[in-house]
Amino acid sequence: MTDTLKAGAELKPGPVRLSPPVPSSPTRGTRAMPLAGLAASISSALEHRRLFLLWPYGLVAGLVAAVAVPETPPPWALAAVGAILAVLLAALHNRLALLRLLSLVAMVWLGFCLLPIHGALFGTTMLARPAYGTYEMRVDEIVSATGDEVRAIVSAITPAGDARSVPIRRARVVIRAGSGLAPGDIIRAPVRFYGVPGPVVPNGFDTQFHAYFDGVGAYGNTTGGFERLAVGDASAHERVIDSIRRAIAAHIDAHLRQPAAGIARALINGDQSAVSDEARDTMASAGLAHVLSVSGLHLTIVAGLVLVALRMGLATIGPIHGLVPVKRVAAGGAVLAALGYFAISGGNVAALRSTIMLVLVLGAIVFGRRALTMRNVAIAALLVIVTDPSSIFRPSFQLSFAAVVALIAAWEMMRHHDERNSSIVAKVGGYLWGIVLTSVIAGLATLLFSVYHFQQTSPLGVLGNLVSLPLVGFVMMPSAVVATLLMPLGWEAPFLAIMGWSIDVMLALGHIVAGWSAGLDHSPLLTPLALGIGTAAFSWFTFLPTWHRLIGPAAAIPLIVLVALDNPPDLLIADTTQAIAMRVEGDMALVSGKSDSFAVDVWRETYSVPIEANSPLSCDSIGCFGLSPSGFAVALVKDPAGFYEDCAMADIVIARRSVPSTCSAPTVIDADALARGGVQWLRWDQAARRFDVRPAVPPVNRPWRVAPP
Repeated sequence: MTDTLKAGAELKPGPVRLSPPVPSSPTRGTRAMPLAGLAASISSALEHRRLFLLWPYGLVAGLVAAVAVPETPPPWALAAVGAILAVLLAALHNRLALLRLLSLVAMVWLGFCLLPIHGALFGTTMLARPAYGTYEMRVDEIVSATGDEVRAIVSAITPAGDARSVPIRRARVVIRAGSGLAPGDIIRAPVRFYGVPGPVVPNGFDTQFHAYFDGVGAYGNTTGGFERLAVGDASAHERVIDSIRRAIAAHIDAHLRQPAAGIARALINGDQSAVSDEARDTMASAGLAHVLSVSGLHLTIVAGLVLVALRMGLATIGPIHGLVPVKRVAAGGAVLAALGYFAISGGNVAALRSTIMLVLVLGAIVFGRRALTMRNVAIAALLVIVTDPSSIFRPSFQLSFAAVVALIAAWEMMRHHDERNSSIVAKVGGYLWGIVLTSVIAGLATLLFSVYHFQQTSPLGVLGNLVSLPLVGFVMMPSAVVATLLMPLGWEAPFLAIMGWSIDVMLALGHIVAGWSAGLDHSPLLTPLALGIGTAAFSWFTFLPTWHRLIGPAAAIPLIVLVALDNPPDLLIADTTQAIAMRVEGDMALVSGKSDSFAVDVWRETYSVPIEANSPLSCDSIGCFGLSPSGFAVALVKDPAGFYEDCAMADIVIARRSVPSTCSAPTVIDADALARGGVQWLRWDQAARRFDVRPAVPPVNRPWRVAPP
């Protein structure tokens, strides 16, 4: 997350060194009066064309509106609005202020149109009911490989024999004994296809939404062995990249043991499938989770190492200075290194955003322009949003751009020290201070999004980064780069050993920091309104260049506390499993279902409570009945014979079949409700004697939703 800020000063690895703020405009001298000079600051921002920096926020606003409306407007309506905007833009070409404001409105309209456009280009029909049989299919991508099991994206799915045709473009399939598969292979296998599951909690990660825009219309798993019908073209770029990634993983596994091997694979080729749960939890608690995902930190270090090495190497050739601009040539080489690293890293959103930012920064060096500007951030955001609009709803997009915006803003408000004549002690102190400052800035900027998506605050994350990032920047990533380059020669062993040692030390330090963080990691539950408030605050923060930018975040904090805090549920009912959890004395008791199911695991993480099989209900062959400590009566009906009695006694009736319309219970969750809304979230209102019910799947008509049969 510290990628763009670290990319200054010729992209040398390590954090930047920042000094206290210095005046950058006449309004700086008016801090004694909190709002003094605000109008002048806004006027200055408009004069310097900073309204362009709000274009990405306009796209985001349009995308959010497109998801929130009950139904997508017809194409002719969207085209009509676009035509009106085009006419207005042409009519106002001489009125610059109005033209700029209207351009922001146009960005909102464009954002609203992006999802339908991408859906038409890349979307797919979503599988409505399971399909079984033997199918032929092409392997497009290997998502992950663990042991003898491969998770792959397949396309060109064709039924063989009596199998039913599936009207989907692609599917994600778990292939047993598929360790030898590669992109481009054509296989035949018995497969069970099933619908992509919906979100497990209201406002949680929406798998159906993202799968639709990835062209994935179903999940599946093979029920037997597969037959390879054809081998893919060895020269195809996706197969070449996959073979490189596999070779790197094989070299790592041959020289390192777990957990170091899994983390090394995540750092070099972006494959996190081998990272142990214990290592992942330790790094998350210590504020080091960002190290696992290939992003700006890793790309900046790699590009910086290449830039410095090329520049130092070219500097040793005396006559070359008069022939080529050494600094610019080195920057061009660093661009190629960043693109190569992105290619083998799996290409997640954070890596894509970071690669775009690095290309812009290094390109600015090549062309002799300023590298670190908020305008470059806006250009990178526009490119990512236009090419992959659904990514704005992913945590990685929100976290990475929030950190970059905050770090560039700090860069704008502060100046560099000239350390050429500083002592070694001063330089080391400046480096450590840079780690602290960048960690604090990035941590504060991403706190809201971390709390909302992961319920994680990492209170000692600054300490974790302070003790670990020097190791990552000076030992771990440099040894990874050298080891990767030497793998074709078979000389990678000593450098992988150094990398493994640094990973072990990082985990040991992270374990200590995580232990100190125990009991300090409680975080509140937030509603989606908190993200809206936070995004508005970031837009204000981005737009203004002076200290007045801090007014937005400062106002957002009390506003979120007042209107965006959420309550935990009293009941959770899964749609595709039998899991039902009920609040009992602060914790959750598993009334029905398996405690190790995916839904229950997500519930535990989301609401930070243990959920164990400790049902307070009394059960027989017809169903279960009991009184919750919160004061409501629950009936879980298994046999239709239980409806007559339970509907008259219970405040809520839960059934996996359709409940008769004559049931008099105030709240009914049956098969129809679960098919329409997925997982059900319920909270009891004691005063009103009723439930607040939130389905995980909102009642909207969208192509990524499967209508219930």
